[in-house]
Amino acid sequence: MEKIPKIKAVQSIGEAQLIVTFESGIKKIYDCGSLLSRPQFHLLSSPAFFNAVHVDPGGYGISWSDDIDLSEYELWTNGKAVPNESLKTDVAKSRHAA
Repeated sequence: MEKIPKIKAVQSIGEAQLIVTFESGIKKIYDCGSLLSRPQFHLLSSPAFFNAVHVDPGGYGISWSDDIDLSEYELWTNGKAVPNESLKTDVAKSRHAA
């Protein structure tokens, strides 16, 4: 079984998207858009709430509140790896759009 690295950092970008940095140095973009239709994730549609994301102690997941969180497994498995150059461009675009 593949060992999932712990999460080092998380940052919200764009609409319902996160950049997740793992301890291995790999960065992935995770799109939370599909979660918004689920009742338990409805609060994520608020930009202020969505931007309050943080890494859980130990790096085993991320959370917005005690009730809304995602595991490192979900983020690693369903996140899309991006090259560093592409990541810098995407972050710059999202900052200009805001």
